[in-house]
Amino acid sequence: MRHVITKNFAKQYAKAPKEIQKAFDKQLCFLLDNSRHPSLDAKPYGDTNQARVTRSWRFYFDIANDTYILTAITKHPK
Repeated sequence: MRHVITKNFAKQYAKAPKEIQKAFDKQLCFLLDNSRHPSLDAKPYGDTNQARVTRSWRFYFDIANDTYILTAITKHPK
């Protein structure tokens, strides 16, 4: 699989703390290699999909053919 990022994701990623960016980069490798990796806890979330960056941050993505479309990275609402 491959990935693309949306403008919204790029803006949110740039504003995220450096440690969150680093944690996301690691999680992205897991997603691309094995979307069922336990640390991702990836699951459907409404019309999109959600996966864990850290305990308090999540990223959201869609899947089109062989591509993950990264749409958002935000603090977890809980």
